[in-house]
Amino acid sequence: MQLKGRVAIVTGAGGGLGRDHALILARYGAHVVVNDINDGADKVAAEIRAAGGEALAAPGSVTDEMQVDAVVRSAMDRFGRIDILVNNAGILRDRSFTKMSLEDFRLVVDVHLMGSAIFTKTVWDIMRAQNYGRIVMTTSSSGLYGNFGQANYGAAKMALVGLMQTLSLEGASKNIRVNCLAPTATTAMTAPLFADEIKHHLRPSLVSPGLIQLVGEDAPTRVILCAGAGHFKTANITLTSGAYIGAGDDAAEQIGLRWSEIADRSGETVPANAGAQINQELTEAAKALNLS
Repeated sequence: MQLKGRVAIVTGAGGGLGRDHALILARYGAHVVVNDINDGADKVAAEIRAAGGEALAAPGSVTDEMQVDAVVRSAMDRFGRIDILVNNAGILRDRSFTKMSLEDFRLVVDVHLMGSAIFTKTVWDIMRAQNYGRIVMTTSSSGLYGNFGQANYGAAKMALVGLMQTLSLEGASKNIRVNCLAPTATTAMTAPLFADEIKHHLRPSLVSPGLIQLVGEDAPTRVILCAGAGHFKTANITLTSGAYIGAGDDAAEQIGLRWSEIADRSGETVPANAGAQINQELTEAAKALNLS
């Protein structure tokens, strides 16, 4: 019961992965606000209460600021605080980029990226005031590594990593920890993507235990946790050591000639922030120019 008394909002929790997230949060003692756009939220909330947990169904679209505000106000009226936000709601509109309409591109970005930003913005000051918050963005291997036919989805999912990177820095002084979960699971939304013989091994319930580690008292921050089939690993945005080329007239040619050195991953690092990358570049330049 390590989350006992904590209040968690899970978006898109009326079924699929969100439902399993809501159930395991309740099992670990959290009061759960179940958000979705349909009556699935009522069913999952009832399921939690039937098992002895505390849950509130709060319908609303993540892309509608007024509806999101109503969900958050309902949570505050009922529980008095919000400790955990799991941005899980999502949709798919898969097509190759040449066949994809800009309408479908915008729609997917609106739900995944803007929906997460709207919900996070709505709870952000609440978490700052209580000096505690745990936020999880749902990214995807399609964003991290690409997937044919998912330009819209992949763009939105990688954008959530960027949002997480910055919010983890901005929230640190107020004990707000922000992470990403990259699930691989069969749900009503993703079922067509997987062969029937492997769907059993990609049950959503095999992902949700990883969520618990991202929202607890001792949660990390700025982590991308990949989870699927009961296997867990972390992904990182890394930086190679590279090579100093300088400002010569043949700089473009030199980059080509030294490409293997520039792309060599043997000494790659994970910069603490954007400034750390800039400092690395200036340091290497200073060494090459004997300025240090």
